[in-house]
Amino acid sequence: MTTKIYPDAVAALDGLLRDDMLIASGGFGLCGVPDRLIDAIAASGVKGLTVASNNAGIDGVGLGKLLISRQIRKMVASYVGENKEFARQYLDGELEVEFTPQGTLAERMRAGGAGIPGFYTKTGVGTLVAEGKEAKTFDGEEYILERGIVADLAIVKAWKADTTGNLVFRKTARNFNVPVATCGKVCVVEVEEIVEPGSLDPDGIHLPGVYVHRIICGAPYDKPIEFRTTRKRENA
Repeated sequence: MTTKIYPDAVAALDGLLRDDMLIASGGFGLCGVPDRLIDAIAASGVKGLTVASNNAGIDGVGLGKLLISRQIRKMVASYVGENKEFARQYLDGELEVEFTPQGTLAERMRAGGAGIPGFYTKTGVGTLVAEGKEAKTFDGEEYILERGIVADLAIVKAWKADTTGNLVFRKTARNFNVPVATCGKVCVVEVEEIVEPGSLDPDGIHLPGVYVHRIICGAPYDKPIEFRTTRKRENA
């Protein structure tokens, strides 16, 4: 059996990157972001990328690095949030943005991974989200057609993997990483720990290894906090 384990992010992405490709990237805020793989994409110099992800990190962190380096041409995302560079490029017409409601984005990825080319949803009906999309009436209610996402490459951050690619995520990191992993023609994963087959509880596996093609161990990781809120201790 050919190993799925690679020594580092550059090796894991070798032969997969090209200009103008569609990349699906996991992460929710700064949680579960495939930082090592993003760094390797930045170093590769590929450009004209379309990236589907819940958000684009913050300035200089996560996908924010690829915005600063101008490697992203289009973002398919649900949240701009605190990324000032993301907002600036969009408002200045330098970056194309396809805003997609958060649940719809997750379902578009899940659908793409399940071989479903499109689905109808009420989310976005009567708003700018519906512009240019096919509408259909079911049981007297209007729905709009959303297309499934099939990415050229999926990049994912998990907590643990076994050597066959079975994955376990921690808490919020599971939100988008699972549908992202399934919608990629090739899925590359970075994890905090790699264990032998049989080490993971079969009932606790969140994504089966059939979806995973390449794995790296990216540890150790810093755990950035998006909003650090503090207060003075009483009597301090």
